[in-house]
Amino acid sequence: MLGRDPIRLNNENINKYINDKVVLVTGGGGSIGSELCRQIVKFNPRKLIILDIYENNAYELEMELRSKYPGLDLEVAIASIRDLDRLKSIFEKYKPYVVFHAAAHKHVPLMEANPAEAIKNNIIGTYNVVKCSHIYKVKRFVQISTDKAVNPTNVMGATKRFCEKIIQAFDKESETEYVAVRFGNVLGSNGSVIPLFKKQIRQGGPVTVTHPEINRFFMTIPEAAQLVIQAGAMAKGGEIFVLDMGEPVKIVDLARDLIRLSGLKPDEDIKIEYTGLRPGEKLYEELLMDEIALTSTEHEKIFVEQPKECDVSYVEKSIDEFREAIYKDKEEMINLLQEKVPTYTRKQ
Repeated sequence: MLGRDPIRLNNENINKYINDKVVLVTGGGGSIGSELCRQIVKFNPRKLIILDIYENNAYELEMELRSKYPGLDLEVAIASIRDLDRLKSIFEKYKPYVVFHAAAHKHVPLMEANPAEAIKNNIIGTYNVVKCSHIYKVKRFVQISTDKAVNPTNVMGATKRFCEKIIQAFDKESETEYVAVRFGNVLGSNGSVIPLFKKQIRQGGPVTVTHPEINRFFMTIPEAAQLVIQAGAMAKGGEIFVLDMGEPVKIVDLARDLIRLSGLKPDEDIKIEYTGLRPGEKLYEELLMDEIALTSTEHEKIFVEQPKECDVSYVEKSIDEFREAIYKDKEEMINLLQEKVPTYTRKQ
């Protein structure tokens, strides 16, 4: 389905910053966050803290990890990244050495309809976690980013691009090493096309695809989690790491492959229907802001984009403006996002 071999990441240097260290994962119960936790425990952290607002997923992961790793020192903190005082109390109590920030709203059409929530969670929430990491002298902070942050055409992508600006601004003034990892769509993650297509195939079809030419870069959940951990090992601060994900895959080809893997014939046993692009959706995603700025790393599949100029005072001022904007009408919020993320072009 990927149209390429799975990426194998080397584990050297990872031990240095995870082994015997206190590690905090925000959004730890989600698709990427939970896999991060599963990978992190293999490197024997001193303590793992799963932070999530949704207790059901966090509880299931806790039960799974306690069963597999009975000696693991594990804590679950039910908390919202929007609540700065609650975050401060968690950082004060556990003093994490490494923070993996996976908590975010990610569904493009839902965030188009609910921009205030995207701003509150993705921008203000990220700022809160970044600020706490600075105050409590976290050694390394790894931000989960997305190809949708590149020349964004939607609210979700624009908010994630501003998150990259936050970490790059703080990296220049903080003892903490802040980095971001940018990748494409994750096969099998919550809300991704694979679970949807499988459900539609079970129901006898049709399988719905938005456009015959739409394509995406894909990776597996373990690849995504390993990349994040690997990039954290390489971090010097301020970088945006980009994964070479091979060639993009057409969504309709993915649908046809999945139908065949289910023992059925596309267009005969299971019909494919085109439903039209959704609000804010691109035909093609991009992984890079500026290809010229991209340089290779010690890992053949990981590249790094050099920091853009951005300072903390600009970020602090912008956060104040965002806090005011979320109580205004939708157009004012969008206008502010466009002002703060000049590469954001709104798709009507």
